[in-house]
Amino acid sequence: MELDAVQRRDRPTMRDVAALAGVGIKTVSRVINDVPTVAPELVGRVRAAADKLGYRPNLTAASLRRSGGRTNTIGLLLEDVSNPFSSAVHRAVEDCARERNVLVLAGSLDEDPVRERELTRTLIDRRVDGLIVMPAGHDHRYIVAEQEAGTSFVFIDREPSPLLADAVVSDNRGGAREAVTHLLRTGCRSVAYFGDDLAIPTARQRFLGFQDALAAAGVEPDDALVRHGLRTVEQARQAAESVLAGASPQAVFTSQNLVTVGVLGALHGRGLQHRVALVGFDDVPLANLLQPGITIMAQDSAGVGRLAAERLFARIAGDPAPAGVYVVPTQLVVRGSGELVLAR
Repeated sequence: MELDAVQRRDRPTMRDVAALAGVGIKTVSRVINDVPTVAPELVGRVRAAADKLGYRPNLTAASLRRSGGRTNTIGLLLEDVSNPFSSAVHRAVEDCARERNVLVLAGSLDEDPVRERELTRTLIDRRVDGLIVMPAGHDHRYIVAEQEAGTSFVFIDREPSPLLADAVVSDNRGGAREAVTHLLRTGCRSVAYFGDDLAIPTARQRFLGFQDALAAAGVEPDDALVRHGLRTVEQARQAAESVLAGASPQAVFTSQNLVTVGVLGALHGRGLQHRVALVGFDDVPLANLLQPGITIMAQDSAGVGRLAAERLFARIAGDPAPAGVYVVPTQLVVRGSGELVLAR
C-alpha cells in the first residue's frame, strides 16, 4: 500500500480547533494572531484545544504553498554553521537543493536541545518539505506527529533516539581507531587523548576507537593523559597545558578540529611540535602549511551533506524504504605530525 495512505494523517486545522473549543473559526484566528480583544476565557479554551490537537499555525500558506502541497524549501539545522565541518555539509546540501530549485533555510543549534526543538518547530511552522538535523538532544519523539503528517526528516552526524528516521554518519569509531593505530605503528606507547563531552555520540564513538586501538596494541591506557568535555579552542589549550606540565606523552590524538587547534597552540607554545606526534579527527584550516603539517583523520563532510540531501529528497518524493543508517568512510591524510616518532 502507499506510504501516504498508511502512515500519514492530516494536520489539525483551525476548524478542528474551533470545533473542540466550541467557538467560531474567526475566534480561533484572533487567538492565534494574538488579537488583544478576545476574552481571556476564550483564549484559554482555544489554546487548550490547540495544544490537545497538536495544532501548529501555517505561517506561510498563502505565499509559499506550491502545487502538490510543497513549498520547495527544506530546513538544515547544524551544530554551528561557522564550523568547517558544518559549513562543508551546508554547501553540499545547498548544491543538491539548487539542482532541484529548492531553498535551504539553515540555523545553528550550539549543542542546545531546547534550541533544536524551537528551530525545528519554527521551520515546521513555515511548512518546509523536510528537515536535515544534526541533533543536539537525545529524545526526538517530539517530531513523531510531524513525521506522521508527512514531513520528511534525515539526521546527520548522530543517530536520532528513540526514533526511526534515516541517519547519515561518519565512521567515527573506525576512523579514530585507525588514527591511533597509525600513531602506535611509529613506536609510540604513551598517547594522550583530548576530546569533546562524552554525552555527545560522536565524541563517545571516537573515544571508544581510541581505546580499541590501545587494546589491540596491548597498550595500557593512562587516565592522566585523557581529557574530556573540551568544547572550545581555549579549553583544549588549557587542558593540553595541564597534561604537558605533568607528563610527557609521545603522541596525542584529538577528537575534533577545535580541540586540535587548542592542543596545537599548547604544543607550539612549549616547542614540542617536533617532538610530540599528533593526529586530529577533522581537518583544520591551513593544516598543510604548518611545520610539521598536521596529519588528520578526514571526514567526508561534503559526502555526508550530499548523501543526507539525496536521502531527504528521496523521502519527500515518497521513498517507502525502511529507515536506515548510512556510514560514510573517513580517510587518513598524512602530513608529518603523526609520523614524528617514526622519523627519529
